[in-house]
Amino acid sequence: MKVGIIEGFEGEYCIIEVDGVTRDVPRRLVSVSAKTGDVVEWNGSQWNTNIQQTKERSDYIKSLMNDVWDD
Repeated sequence: MKVGIIEGFEGEYCIIEVDGVTRDVPRRLVSVSAKTGDVVEWNGSQWNTNIQQTKERSDYIKSLMNDVWDD
């Protein structure tokens, strides 16, 4: 299963980074609840948010930011 991260939205497209490469994906192929920063998975017909991986990624980024500010 392909996994990506939503970088943002531009018009009718969702910019998704997959394996270090950004792709312009038609918005209709992305879950309506998806937002910038979400981890998404391709199920063969649509990109859907993986809530658990999104939370883990968010928590990890917050811990990195806290480490930077603590120094």
